[in-house]
Amino acid sequence: MPSMAAEKSDVLLAEEIKQQANEAFKANKFSQAIDLYTKAIELNGENAVYWANRAFAHAKLEEYGSAIQDASKAVEIDPKYSKGYYRRGAAHLAMGKFKEALKDFQQVKRICPNDPDASKKLKECEKAVMKLKFEEAISVPTSEQRSIAESIDFRTIDVEPQYAGARIEGDVITLDFVKKMMDDFKNQKLLHKRYAFQIVLQTREILMALPSLVDINVPDGKHFTVCGDVHGQFFDLLNIFELNGLPSEENPYLFNGDFVDRGSFSVEVILTLFAFKCMSPSAIHLSRGNHESKSMNKIYGFEGEVRSKLSDKFVELFAEVFCYLPLAHVINEKIFVVHGGLFSTDGVKLSDIRAIDRFCEPPEEGLMCEILWSDPQPNPGRGPSKRGVGLSFGGDVTKRFLKDNNLDLVVRSHEVKDEGYEVAHDGKLITVFSAPNYCDQMGNKGAFIRFEAPTMEPKIVTFSAVPHPDVKPMAYASNFLRMFN
Repeated sequence: MPSMAAEKSDVLLAEEIKQQANEAFKANKFSQAIDLYTKAIELNGENAVYWANRAFAHAKLEEYGSAIQDASKAVEIDPKYSKGYYRRGAAHLAMGKFKEALKDFQQVKRICPNDPDASKKLKECEKAVMKLKFEEAISVPTSEQRSIAESIDFRTIDVEPQYAGARIEGDVITLDFVKKMMDDFKNQKLLHKRYAFQIVLQTREILMALPSLVDINVPDGKHFTVCGDVHGQFFDLLNIFELNGLPSEENPYLFNGDFVDRGSFSVEVILTLFAFKCMSPSAIHLSRGNHESKSMNKIYGFEGEVRSKLSDKFVELFAEVFCYLPLAHVINEKIFVVHGGLFSTDGVKLSDIRAIDRFCEPPEEGLMCEILWSDPQPNPGRGPSKRGVGLSFGGDVTKRFLKDNNLDLVVRSHEVKDEGYEVAHDGKLITVFSAPNYCDQMGNKGAFIRFEAPTMEPKIVTFSAVPHPDVKPMAYASNFLRMFN
């Protein structure tokens, strides 16, 4: 048994470490803050504040599953600690679990009946739950849903004489048009709805014809670039093209999901990527990310941005077209590229991925869910996901998957990394993330990977964020979520 003096010194030391953790948190060094809160918890695990603070740091890294676990521990230690319920409620909200969030905010209100902030957040949460119930009540069963695309004829939409922006002549989307459109976007001008509809509808036709797993061939002497999450950071996307050239058949790209949400120029990003796809389908390949989904777009800003810059009809159209995005790519039969990661069972073959019926909203379990949500872990084996969806997988899982499918490397995205990339699992897995200074606060670099045939050795290029107009990230996100950011 430790002496009382030793216990007292542990408590004092834990408090000192907590202060260091708080400083790291204020400096947006969230991983460092988590490590320090963990040390404080190891010294004094009965302090609810440490658990709630660590929950907040996990939430900042979008590790909502871990945030919920820590906040639950805080309220278990002190059932009257309102911040524990508050942190758990915020994490539930971020995952779209409005009903669970509502229970937590009701508890906060019971503990702090006179707190105006608690009342405001409870009201927002109640509104979100009511809206959800209403949407569920009026929703049409999947089997009866009709394609919104079939009800749109962009040719019948007139372009006003005073419109001075980029124009598509006829059916063909040219490089000149794409350049003019990007230039307009740079100057914060919007594209006419007629041309926006044309781009999205033509992209839909191209994507529908693709398999769930797309094979890409890079001939000897040629190169290929893989980019990670862009998350609505249009000006950083332009910077990638400055550094590495515009997409073309001679300079092809794969953008590996999470084109939209969080950043407030998601409409500009998605229309640019889709326009290049229409201009030359082999110049640019697009993978689905976990943010190419209705539930994420509702919470993290894309839906609100589309309503503001385009129209309600576009919200439905994008949701439909996102369901046609392929789930994975294999480059030169050796490199497996996927947004999230690998699987909860061994023995998954490329043929199993090809066979996925992807034309739907992402399910909460199974191969498609794991492709979009999973993350690597340093330890062998498999573990629960920090995000609360998908799983964590170790280097042994990666190596078995590669061996089973005669592959050399897994490239994935999905996680912000300080240097814009991370090499893991003995060099067999690379994470690439292309949104520098993510959400204007993480201070990270962005990166992309260039492969040259025939060796296909990865060459990683990193870059820093560039200035953008004074529009904050999450500017179009749901009211209730903006309250917690």
